[in-house]
Amino acid sequence: MGPRNRERRTGAVQSTNDSSALSKSSLAARGYVEDAFAGLMVPGAARRAPLIHRGYYVRARAVRHCVRAFLSRACAHPAAPPAQILSLGAGSDSLYFRLKSAGLLARASVWEVDFPEVARRKAERIGDTPALCAFTGPFRTGDPSSALCLEATDYRILGLDLRQLQRLQGALAAAGLDPASPTLLLAEAVLTYLEPDRAADLLAWAAQRFPRALFVVYEQMEPRDAFGQVMLQHFRRLNSPLHGLDRFPDVEAQRRRFLQAGWTACSAVDMNEFYRRFLPAEERRRVEKLEPFDEFEEWHLKCSHYFILAASTGDTPPQTLVFPPSEAFSRVDPATPAGIFPARVVTGDSQGSHLKRYGHASVLVSPGVILSAGGFGEQDGRHCRVNKFHLLSRHCGFDWKDSQVCSGGTEARWDGRLYHTMTHLSDTQILVLGGRLSPVNPASGVLQLHLCGREGHNAKDLNVAITKVDLEGDSILSRWRHSTTEVSYQNQEYLFVYGGRGVVEPVLSDWHFLHERTMSWVRISVEGEVPEGRHSHSACSWQGGALIAGGLGASEEPLNSVLFLKPVSAGFLWESLDIQPPITPRYSHTAHVLNGQLLLVGGVWIHSSSVPGVTVIDLTTGLSSEYQIDTTCVPWPLMLHNHTSILLSEEQQLLLLGGGGNCFSFGTYFNPHIVTLDLSSLSAGG
Repeated sequence: MGPRNRERRTGAVQSTNDSSALSKSSLAARGYVEDAFAGLMVPGAARRAPLIHRGYYVRARAVRHCVRAFLSRACAHPAAPPAQILSLGAGSDSLYFRLKSAGLLARASVWEVDFPEVARRKAERIGDTPALCAFTGPFRTGDPSSALCLEATDYRILGLDLRQLQRLQGALAAAGLDPASPTLLLAEAVLTYLEPDRAADLLAWAAQRFPRALFVVYEQMEPRDAFGQVMLQHFRRLNSPLHGLDRFPDVEAQRRRFLQAGWTACSAVDMNEFYRRFLPAEERRRVEKLEPFDEFEEWHLKCSHYFILAASTGDTPPQTLVFPPSEAFSRVDPATPAGIFPARVVTGDSQGSHLKRYGHASVLVSPGVILSAGGFGEQDGRHCRVNKFHLLSRHCGFDWKDSQVCSGGTEARWDGRLYHTMTHLSDTQILVLGGRLSPVNPASGVLQLHLCGREGHNAKDLNVAITKVDLEGDSILSRWRHSTTEVSYQNQEYLFVYGGRGVVEPVLSDWHFLHERTMSWVRISVEGEVPEGRHSHSACSWQGGALIAGGLGASEEPLNSVLFLKPVSAGFLWESLDIQPPITPRYSHTAHVLNGQLLLVGGVWIHSSSVPGVTVIDLTTGLSSEYQIDTTCVPWPLMLHNHTSILLSEEQQLLLLGGGGNCFSFGTYFNPHIVTLDLSSLSAGG
């Protein structure tokens, strides 16, 4: 890499500090963490989205957990030498001031290292801010040619390039860092910006230099799945590509990396595991109530792509000090795949370009027409709540063709709802129930879609008219991320509306029956143990009842139960199906029944590092098996959450429509193509 490119890269990496500092300031302003100093460290302010707040919150708590674990041990004995914290790539972080104000630096000091420009800028800001100087006490600043930018009794800021190890070692020694003292080295999203060989040199140097050290690292991983690809592309666009992820893609590889560099013990967890294992339930509930939130998929995926690691030299393994073993978060390794479902892009006029959306609903209107409506997506060159319909049609078994259709007539317009359900009532009528406009604004009213057009249902000839349905008890449908399933009772057809989310209750556990012919709510007896409330689950009709699988529970924990709302003479009965092996807890998937087998398609899970494919459950025996999706012939990435799917049972095919999400701060991704899965490898009858 030439000097000019290296300079541009350095500037891009430094800019990530500015963005991070504003996020931390916003985090504190919204009450996620107690940090009176974050807003003082950076000029200006920014209001971040709730998803960004959650991501930075779990990062802050993970680092806090490790730092306090180190200090509690290093400073436990009065006769022990003073403890040291060496923050590498510290940027504008307020760690020193938070520790000082909490009284945790009585027997410890902090050293910070970052690029010279970043370090000098931070030192100047501290000098210009009396509220910060009150904590540092008297300090001196170094001359412009010196690496030392600020020196106080228990605080040093040095401007150095971490790739220049000899200069780093000399400057730290000159600044009073004692390699023999207990030392915490902290690197938050730092190593991944170094070339792998330079990062390896730094790890080996630190292991050799500090015989009583704990090295804590927070950074990215899992680059190979769809979310990981979006993450990599984001940092490439910023001219600060992530290094080493191909060599160290997961926590096990990272652990081996440190052991091979000379560290005696190492332990690491992803941020989903940290959040569940090391934060008290009361604290999680507090944070989850701070802001309206409805981006669970992206929150869990972000947490599965970052880890916190602690490696040690000396006689204190991090498994004891930082990450003690616990059964609070058990890992689930899916069974060895029983087979593969080939995937391919559906050919057509525009190859799905009109269906770049997620949180929508789709329905098979007739064997040759599929209608999708709502969701958040790309329309007219911008990202918005979509108000145009998408039609996928074909004739005589030939290729599917897709098109956009606006609503016709003057009675009503599509209101921009998402996370609703659509039910096929006839070849021309579709019922839309529930949905939301925002996390605090449920969609109002029931909509009925009327498909009008010439015989044959050619998409180009179809028009969609919308009417509002007057329905008593309309408040029942102030919900989203629910399910609507057709069931039968006493030879009458009903829609079983179950679960979801509401404005007052974040997770709903109730259910209701809507009589299709009269469009009225009716009471039907349901016996058995009431299942745990859930949303973002799957539901499909089977034997006159409904199969409910997975979902996200009240504690934002994915569920693995498979329930059957079984028809009985007096109404229905809740039954819990015994599935072996148990399915991996998941949500935001779709489901279908084919030849007596329940298919769970895609979704999000947090207890496994793999990516969900298709789980197949034999409904007669309860045996489950996993099938991978072969995406060789599909442009990557393919995100299988917030999607819809349509089963073409006669053709043994599954159409996957839309899907994607707002990928943390990395941008929004929509699956660009309609994809079909070949299910013919499933034997008839299971």
